[in-house]
Amino acid sequence: MKWSAIRRKLERVDRAIDKAIASADLPGAVVGARMPRDGEMLEYFSERGLAIVRPERIPMSRTTIFDLASLTKPIATTTAIMLLVDDGAIGLDDPVAKYLPSFSERNKDEVTVRHLLTHSSGLKPWRAYHEMLLDKERKTGEILIGTPEARELIIDRTVRSALVHEPGAAAVYGDLDFIVLGAVVEAVSHQRLDDFCSERIFEPLGMDHTFFVPLLQGSPPLPEPTKRKIAATENCAWRNRILWGEVHDPNASVMGGIAGHAGLFSTVDDVMKFAQTVIDVWHGRSEALPRETLRTFLTRQNLQESSDWALGWDTPTAGASSSGTHFSPESVGHLGFTGTSLWIDLASEAVVVLLTNRVHLVAKKSHFALRPIVHDLILEAFEAG
Repeated sequence: MKWSAIRRKLERVDRAIDKAIASADLPGAVVGARMPRDGEMLEYFSERGLAIVRPERIPMSRTTIFDLASLTKPIATTTAIMLLVDDGAIGLDDPVAKYLPSFSERNKDEVTVRHLLTHSSGLKPWRAYHEMLLDKERKTGEILIGTPEARELIIDRTVRSALVHEPGAAAVYGDLDFIVLGAVVEAVSHQRLDDFCSERIFEPLGMDHTFFVPLLQGSPPLPEPTKRKIAATENCAWRNRILWGEVHDPNASVMGGIAGHAGLFSTVDDVMKFAQTVIDVWHGRSEALPRETLRTFLTRQNLQESSDWALGWDTPTAGASSSGTHFSPESVGHLGFTGTSLWIDLASEAVVVLLTNRVHLVAKKSHFALRPIVHDLILEAFEAG
């Protein structure tokens, strides 16, 4: 194997990230990648730029902890639902109202758990619940944000909300499906989502640096050494501070940091560990997760002809995927708004984890073109030997 050729090509990944940093697309990034080839495991890790720009300058490191944003959906909530399905506690084609009776309001009896996992329930993708709570606080003077009551209010509003299209008629990516799925996990398991995920997912898989950060009133603050390992995110206008050690997503924030759609924090090594477990279970080399149920969840559902969704996981869109051009159709992945992504090729067993803090004091937040570039450069390097 021509390691020199592989190393030379991997230098192009570092240059691409450095160029993005110089162009103010992001302050920093940590990348991890792995792929077996010719009986050996090719691995690549890189840390570039800064985890914190203000209030002080702290460089990225392999141990930097990131706000994963919507990677919460597949790693935490989807996996929790998968375990409960395997337990026999949840049926994929059961109506959601079986587990959350108030969900039946506004003609939602036909919406199933499968609909939620494929973003085809018909629920509105997003609502500005944080603005609703802020407005109520201003009018009443009552503190609501971060209270258990606020969390329950948002869950209740979401569960009782109306559909914007018929179940199964379209797949429209959004957060409300997963706020409901988080509530389903809690209703069925009788545990708070973060506790269930720690007990059933993170601890068994050895993901020692993966956690939600509770912001509920009365929750203990993060230990300062832990906070200093976390990459900062946005200079938030409505919170009047740089977000450092607290969830970026506004609705997850007012829900106290624990939600089905966002709130999870982790490191590149823990996300890589999760991805490798998925691959090993898929290929029958591990029993850490239920294999047949996992294979069901990682299979594209085709509920609509135009939808690429598996259960809680995205799959590559031909010619337009953030995974680039080299991940096979037998791949799954997901993105996070803060600049995170995970792609797993179940056929080649390639994994690429890209973790960035792209919203930290950076103006360019709409389109993040770095992802497919990094994915392509890494897989081209791995194939160079």
